[in-house]
Amino acid sequence: MKAYTINKYGKTETLHLNDFPVPQVKDNEVLIEVHASGLNLLDAKIKSGEFKLILPYKLPLVLGHDVAGVVTKVGKNVKKFNLGDEVYSRPADFHIGTFAEFIAINEKEVALKPKKLTMEEAASIPLVALTAWQALVEKANLKKGQKVFIQAGSGGVGTIAIQLAKHLAATVATTASEKSFPLLKTLGADVLIDYKTQDFADILKDYDIVLNSQNTKTLEKSIRILKPGGKAVSISGPPTPEFAKEAGVPWFVKIILKLISSGIRKKAKKQNVDYTFLFMKAEGEQLSKITALVEAGTIKPIVDKVFSFDQANEALAYVESGRAKGKVVLKVK
Repeated sequence: MKAYTINKYGKTETLHLNDFPVPQVKDNEVLIEVHASGLNLLDAKIKSGEFKLILPYKLPLVLGHDVAGVVTKVGKNVKKFNLGDEVYSRPADFHIGTFAEFIAINEKEVALKPKKLTMEEAASIPLVALTAWQALVEKANLKKGQKVFIQAGSGGVGTIAIQLAKHLAATVATTASEKSFPLLKTLGADVLIDYKTQDFADILKDYDIVLNSQNTKTLEKSIRILKPGGKAVSISGPPTPEFAKEAGVPWFVKIILKLISSGIRKKAKKQNVDYTFLFMKAEGEQLSKITALVEAGTIKPIVDKVFSFDQANEALAYVESGRAKGKVVLKVK
């Protein structure tokens, strides 16, 4: 099979197309023929080496965290899936590799694809929807009537998080460029802030929850707009000692993460707000709940561009440019 690898870490490193054997299927795995693969900023960050302390991958590495395709083999202990099932998934860390023609994934990380979606639309959903779910439902416990600030509303996570927050009957504020406002209004955003001309810290106050996807400076400002007892969930760092313990990283990484997050943790404590770092997990059951929301029309995928498989480097460069509204997808088959 054909698959794209990175052979070394670096911002200028490109994806290399190589031949590999089709993966062997373990007892609890399904082999998926990849029809489409979603691209994420996480792929670019892994490529640059930004996450090598948290995710020490061996190189060369096949990238790719989102897949939609068809089950072509099942392991002997697989209960949920059959040959020919159309499925989608965000495979677990250290088992990624969706920029390929086939991938073997544990059935616990797989869900049936929403019937109403194309393969390309389905491939755009798993990572960002699971991120939004785990941030807003699990970590923040977002409730009806609460106010939530979702940064970068037109991005992959933002477009899904806005829809999920509206489904949970929250008031949603977001930042974007003014040209994205019409799209974000249709998704349910209530307060729209043009990040080019406005400062959200001058506009928002007494919010219950912030979903931070930007830099530390933005996170510090976000903490100040929260009411006492509010919650800041960050998907862009800095990672906390709690995360380090959960992730089982080596002792020296725990010390590094404790040091780099100490400033923001102190500021959060001073403001009497809760700070959490989220590194989303693969989870097939949650993805099945998201499938139900998609089938009900509550969540719809926002796909900016679909690239062909031979355009993988152009596709990843487009993701890195930060210009995409919603998701970028590779059409593999």
